[in-house]
Amino acid sequence: MDVVRLRILRELADRGTVAATAAALSMTPSAVSQQLKVLAREAGVSLLEPDGRRLRFTDAGRALVVRADEVLDALDRAADEMTAYARSPRGRVRVASFPSGAALLLPAVLEAAGAIGVELDVSDEDVPASAAPALLADYDVVLTHRDERSAPLSGPRVHVETLMREPIDVVLPPGHRLAAQDRVQVDELVGERWISVRGGFPVDDVLLSVAAVTGIRARVMHRINDFRVIEELVAAGHGVALLPRYSVLHPALVRLPLAGVRAARIYELVTRPGAARRPAVGAVLDSFRAAAARKLSM
Repeated sequence: MDVVRLRILRELADRGTVAATAAALSMTPSAVSQQLKVLAREAGVSLLEPDGRRLRFTDAGRALVVRADEVLDALDRAADEMTAYARSPRGRVRVASFPSGAALLLPAVLEAAGAIGVELDVSDEDVPASAAPALLADYDVVLTHRDERSAPLSGPRVHVETLMREPIDVVLPPGHRLAAQDRVQVDELVGERWISVRGGFPVDDVLLSVAAVTGIRARVMHRINDFRVIEELVAAGHGVALLPRYSVLHPALVRLPLAGVRAARIYELVTRPGAARRPAVGAVLDSFRAAAARKLSM
């Protein structure tokens, strides 16, 4: 049964006459009568019967008015609820993040989102930045990272926002010949055994830059994407590494800035164009911005 016709039926029950119903709904009396006849055909029973010059409800008509009240009240409540969603950041937002970025920012983002009633469905997706747009098929927000010398993502179906810059430092084991310095020149790293990540990620891109400056290809002994494993191997003396500054946790490691080459990764938030107009998504993006700002100010 058509909702508009149910509203006409309820209006007739409230106002008593077709004329009053027509006036209230800005319709003609003949249009009201026609819609009521169609509703009766949809219901399969007579809803109204003549009572002198007026119409009165049949038993079936009165029963349908009660059901119409229930249906229309439910629709009104649903409309009110959707309006609330449209005006306030509520609902579920799907987020993808690379692991070290999630470790750095996600606790604060989850806390901020939870405080305003936004639920996050988070997954780690350890992919190069070039693969981030494809993740938007399954996620509302993608946090990705790239080498600062590479071009930012772009395209007609993606919106990219730069979130923060994180320097990439040289990480040395305790007692290393360079450990007493306050920074490391790239040519001082010639001949080192390296532990790096897989190709296509920002840390490895910086290592390629080191090789370009020195003219000597870095001797990579192991390629591991888990920074905690890399830290343990470096601490145990199995090589040196490049790691993002805010991701280094091992207390025994010596972390030094790298001189002579641009060494940083850029965090980017990737969404569909216009996604931020959805209040819940906009709130999550704001939470990421706030978390990044706090981290950079520490």
